[in-house]
Amino acid sequence: MKPKVYVETSVISYLAARISRDLIVAGHQQITQEWWDSRHEWELSISALVVSEARTGDTDAAARRLALMDGLPLLSLNEAAITLAERLLAEAALPQKAREDALHIAMATVHGIDYLLTWNCKHIANAVKRPLIETICETSGYRSPIICTPEELTGESTHVD
Repeated sequence: MKPKVYVETSVISYLAARISRDLIVAGHQQITQEWWDSRHEWELSISALVVSEARTGDTDAAARRLALMDGLPLLSLNEAAITLAERLLAEAALPQKAREDALHIAMATVHGIDYLLTWNCKHIANAVKRPLIETICETSGYRSPIICTPEELTGESTHVD
C-alpha cells in the first residue's frame, strides 16, 4: 500500500510557477519538481480548499496549477475537520488569521493521511508549532500526519508495495 500524501497549495504553486530569480525559491522549485517526478510512489490527494486557493491570482498561473491537480482525489471537508481546525486555532497551534492552514492540517488528519506536504513553513511546517499541532490532533483522537516539505519527502522510498 502506498503512503498517502495530502498536497497543500504551496507545493502546487511551486510546481506551476516560472523559475524564480531568488536562489532559495528556485532551489525549492527544483526540489518540488524532483519530488513531483516521483509522485507515483505516493497516493496523492488534495481538497476543494487547495483547488480554491489554486484558482486565485494570475489566470495563466492558475490554469497551470489546476492542470497539475487534474484527476487528484479530493478529500471532503466534514464536521470533524472543521471541529479540529477550530481547536487548532483556539489552542494557538496556528494564529486566527491562518484558518485555511488549520483546515489543511485538519483535513489531512481526519482522513488518515500519512504526510501533509507543504512549503508553508510559517504556519504549517513550523518546527516550533509542530509538537502542539501533533498533541492537539492526538488528544482529539487522531494520528497526526507527518508535516513536511518536498525536500524531506524526496529520495529513496521506504514503503512496501
